[in-house]
Amino acid sequence: MDLLKTLCELRSVSGDERPMRDFLIQYVSEQSASWKCKPQMLFGDPFQDCLILIFGEPRTAIYAHIDTIGFTSGYGKSLIRIGGPSCASGFHLWGADGRGEVRCKLVVDEEEHTLAHDFDRELDRGTLLSFAPDFIEDDTSVQCCYLDNRLGIYNALQVAEQLEHGAIVFSTYEEHGGGMAGFIAGYLFQHFGIRQALISDITWVTDGVTAGGGVAISMRDSGIPRKQYLNRIVELAKAWGKPFQLEVESAGGSDGSEIQKSPFPIDWCFIGAAEDNVHTPFEKVHKDDIQSMIDLYNWLMQKL
Repeated sequence: MDLLKTLCELRSVSGDERPMRDFLIQYVSEQSASWKCKPQMLFGDPFQDCLILIFGEPRTAIYAHIDTIGFTSGYGKSLIRIGGPSCASGFHLWGADGRGEVRCKLVVDEEEHTLAHDFDRELDRGTLLSFAPDFIEDDTSVQCCYLDNRLGIYNALQVAEQLEHGAIVFSTYEEHGGGMAGFIAGYLFQHFGIRQALISDITWVTDGVTAGGGVAISMRDSGIPRKQYLNRIVELAKAWGKPFQLEVESAGGSDGSEIQKSPFPIDWCFIGAAEDNVHTPFEKVHKDDIQSMIDLYNWLMQKL
């Protein structure tokens, strides 16, 4: 879990994903010599802070968003949400402004419905803050802020080691509604003919999806995958022969939502482990579900 811990300790709030992208470029450059296939890396203009890996002759792309929810400092000591973080007074935050590192706590005024920080001075306007990581591992689970979507990144990097044909997209702005996933889907469609996508992201423990029950294949959330593609994935998962779960939700979204809104005929399906304590500093995922996610992705990338 050392790699996952390192990923959780990197700040990458929506709109400021460059530090994570640069880490991934360095990681792939150093590690890919031992992978089954060394990928071509695409980054820079016009991809903003995204990173694309191209392996062999790709048919399917894995999307893993590299941004997190967080907060923007406003006037005085006020904070403004980025994405949909759960908020409670006392949550530890960290970041940096022009005068140095910032470590503080979140202050929630329930009556006024406002957010603030308790740092000993005002922060530079527009400073980005995120939950401070506290990585905890035991025999069955891992817990930390931003397992959504550090685990999606981790999964993609594990699959990359054995991948011969495929693409991996490390995308931006997923938590706050950007269009880079849709743009890159169009780029991959036009330049490589890729018409299939798997969304490597983390979902929720619910009444219908349990921790330790295996990776979840989402049949829908706010977006609806094309039924023919979804049926094919489910049949391949059955042939895989290991436990998995089917998820049906009425809300929530992912890079799949942006791909569905794009003007390109690209099929997508969200497949991920489920977590407790969603969008809090205490997100928790069962280790068996992490391994299940990696194994199913390896299987699907061979068969799709």
